[in-house]
Amino acid sequence: MCGRFSVIHDTELQSLLKELGIDLGLPTRSNIAPTETVTLVREQSPRALAEVRWWLTPRWAKQVDQKYSMFNARAEGLAASRAYAEPFRRRRGIVPASSFIEWRKEGGQKQPYRIEAVGEALALAAVWDRWEGAGQVVESCALVTVAAAPEFERLHHRMPLVLVGEERDRWLAAGQEVAPDDPLFQPLLKRPLRATPISREVNNARNKSPGLLVAAGEPLTIGSG
Repeated sequence: MCGRFSVIHDTELQSLLKELGIDLGLPTRSNIAPTETVTLVREQSPRALAEVRWWLTPRWAKQVDQKYSMFNARAEGLAASRAYAEPFRRRRGIVPASSFIEWRKEGGQKQPYRIEAVGEALALAAVWDRWEGAGQVVESCALVTVAAAPEFERLHHRMPLVLVGEERDRWLAAGQEVAPDDPLFQPLLKRPLRATPISREVNNARNKSPGLLVAAGEPLTIGSG
C-alpha cells in the first residue's frame, strides 16, 4: 500500500517533471497523507498539473466522505470496480513523488521507512475522477498499487505502481486503454530502491517538519542496479 509520501524540490523531481512535459516546480512537502491535496499530472494534451484530493470520490457518489478506504486502488480490480473502472479507462494520471513511506514491524513496533528510487524521483500511477454536488466540485485521485516484487516483500506485500520510461506516456495517453493484464502491472522492481528508517513521528499526519525524513538508522538496499 501507500499511505504517505513526500515531494522534495530538487533536481531529481525537476527532471521527472520535465520528462512528463511539465515546466514547473513543486514545493517541498514532507508528510503527505490521504485526504490532503496532491499534485497530479493529467493525461490531457498539453499536459498540465492539477491539485486534487488524495481519496477518490466517484462521480456517482452521494457525497464526499471517508466511509470506504479509497486512497489506494488495487491494480487487479481496476477494470471490474464500479468506482475505478471508468477512471482507469478514461482518467489516468501520475503523481510525482520523491519518496513514499512504508512500515515494517520490528521489535513489537512498526518502524517507518522512507523509500526512494536511487538517483531519480518516482512517477506514481493514479486514477482520478470529478464529483459535483451541492454547488461543489471535487476532483480526487487514488494511487494504484500492485503486488510487491519479491525483493520488496520484506517491507510489505503491496507497493505503489511506479511507472518508468515509455510506461509513463502510455499511462497518460488520452483515449488509449491499458489492458488489465498489461505487463506494467507485474510485481517487478523496475528500479533499485533505498529504504531508510526514519522517526516514528511521521506516524502523525499532522507532523510536517522536513526533519521527519532524516535517517534514523542504516538504509536497506532493495534490488540492484
